[in-house]
Amino acid sequence: MIPPLAVVFDLDGTLIDSRGDIVASLNHALLKKGRKALPAQLIVRFIGDGARTLISRAADLPEASAEVDELLELFLTYYTAHPIDFTRWMEGAPDVLDALSAMPDMALAICTNKARRATDVVLAALGIGDRLRATFAGGDLPEKKPSPEPLLHLARLMGVPPGAVVMVGDGPQDVESARRAGMRSVAVEGGLCSLDRVIAAGPDVLLHSLVELPEIIGRWRDATARMTTPRRPAPILP
Repeated sequence: MIPPLAVVFDLDGTLIDSRGDIVASLNHALLKKGRKALPAQLIVRFIGDGARTLISRAADLPEASAEVDELLELFLTYYTAHPIDFTRWMEGAPDVLDALSAMPDMALAICTNKARRATDVVLAALGIGDRLRATFAGGDLPEKKPSPEPLLHLARLMGVPPGAVVMVGDGPQDVESARRAGMRSVAVEGGLCSLDRVIAAGPDVLLHSLVELPEIIGRWRDATARMTTPRRPAPILP
């Protein structure tokens, strides 16, 4: 096995709890179009596959419809003006980023289905752009998670073999994308997705909290180093 040289994080539900801002932005768009606002619990169930899919599900419209285009623009305009009004770090996330950044030869990246416009303003507001070697956001390629292409694209950008990448997320999209890309997957409880769906996806490791991640990465690096260290030849006895 290759030692982990890069950790790629999902964003919403993994590093940040952004439910409040997503709900506010979507309901703003719905109300502007003369539709009714939706309960937060319902909207959260639609999150994970990008803004267009979110809006399609919330409005019960085909993704290719003109009204989804209009709602999407309203959503993104409001979201980019209010990126972190209600957004909070997931428990321990800043410390986890610090710990991983301190590991030698470790690259960090983001892989999210969140629209690029929204991703950029959120990361800028959080002030973590300088920690990241690369970022993939919704719309950067025709494919999105659970396709392996976003993660393979990031591996190429970082110059890291796919087998040396660990994908960390809270949803089945993250686990499936990693599996199909030939990468390790770590799922974290307590995000936006139900635990049953996360377990059914079959991650390599399931963590109760993100704060456990540095220890897992450290173990993988140490174990791989021991496995690949050549043994000294036995001494030749006279």
